[in-house]
Amino acid sequence: MNTFLKYTIATLWSVLVAPAAMAVDLKPDDKAVVTQGKSIYRSQCAMCHGRSLRGQARWQKRRANGKLPAPPHDKNGHTWHHPGSMLFKITKFGPAVLIGGDYKTDMPGFKDILSDAEIVAVLSYIKSTWPEDIRRRHDGMEQRHRR
Repeated sequence: MNTFLKYTIATLWSVLVAPAAMAVDLKPDDKAVVTQGKSIYRSQCAMCHGRSLRGQARWQKRRANGKLPAPPHDKNGHTWHHPGSMLFKITKFGPAVLIGGDYKTDMPGFKDILSDAEIVAVLSYIKSTWPEDIRRRHDGMEQRHRR
């Protein structure tokens, strides 16, 4: 089996099959976790995604270099449309690894920078900022995703 095929199978497995088995437990109601996540977010993420989680201007339109600007993580973005396990993997490995091919992005993977617990803390902080109705929708999606 060639390397590309192995990589493709591994990527598909990690995105489509493994997330159900690898549930990520976000803790948006845990003050200590959220406080830690906010601090890490401000030092590692805010420079691109914005201190108030609003992302970069025109985040849905590719730039001349083919890259998308950083999306918002607030209620106006699409972060809450994805299960925690996918958000965890995007943060840990970077979107290019998950999407594959020659996906162009400025978003790095943080596997060599943040621990798994720190990634969960950042994602918990982000979720803690969402309005209650969006948090409930995300919780429902998480429950369906874990089945």
